[in-house]
Amino acid sequence: MSSSSLCGKEEEYKSLTTGTTGYIGSDALHVLAHTHPEYEITALVRKRDKGAKVASQYPPIRLVYGDPDSATLLTEEAAKADIVCHWANADHETGANAPVARGTYGVRAEKVFDDWDGVKEVTSPPDAAPHRNVDKIAPAAGTEQGARVKTAIVCPPTIYGPGPGPDNQRSIQVYELAKVTLKRGQGFQVEGGQNLWTMVHVQDLSNVYLRLVEEAGDLAKAIAKNAHKKKLTPIAEIENVTLEEADKLVSHGSFFGNLFGWNPTQKSMFDLLPDIVGREARSLGLHRLLDGV
Repeated sequence: MSSSSLCGKEEEYKSLTTGTTGYIGSDALHVLAHTHPEYEITALVRKRDKGAKVASQYPPIRLVYGDPDSATLLTEEAAKADIVCHWANADHETGANAPVARGTYGVRAEKVFDDWDGVKEVTSPPDAAPHRNVDKIAPAAGTEQGARVKTAIVCPPTIYGPGPGPDNQRSIQVYELAKVTLKRGQGFQVEGGQNLWTMVHVQDLSNVYLRLVEEAGDLAKAIAKNAHKKKLTPIAEIENVTLEEADKLVSHGSFFGNLFGWNPTQKSMFDLLPDIVGREARSLGLHRLLDGV
């Protein structure tokens, strides 16, 4: 169910997107632009050649040129937008050093994190955790300016699968593992090989972003309007409440704004391994061996 069907009409939202030529962002942009051509989308891109790729696939999209450090530009464009989709690279030096400090490669971690009952633990990792400095900013904005800013952070696991975006269509982990295996002529694992990877197809991930954009306030508004239309409530408008007030109204009430129907539909990573290995083999010039199999 889309936001337009919830509200009974197509809402012409203004959306600012970043990272739209990256692996995740380009796929998410493809889904958003094709599902909601009525949206006014502005895409931040670094260079003209990157912008040309976006423009060739999505002529209606407005392009602005800059990078994540273009604070003034981003502030101005975000102020014009109803929804901001920040898909730019979140890697940083501290995050890269965090796994090294742990020093437990290939060892299975018995700790299981619960993102429902144990959500506070999930959202409060040590400051040295990957992306922590950025992740602290978004929730803070939602808490300090809850009446104006609603935030959601998507933390996907290992991402795989080809995407139809305008530029990068290749992920990292499993593809690099396949490439190294082909280059060295033998597979390998680190120490005991007990570490676990959870995984999601890039197109399934894009549908998560799509649902978040669609449900950015529309569901609550639609319920309020419907209840008022049936003369069950005195007014149709919704009221902004704090996270604490929401939890007092209903158990886990602060999460209700982010609950939506989503189920992965793409092939598993193991089903796509022949395609992944084949792609990496061709990139290494091993296509003759591949074609001879």
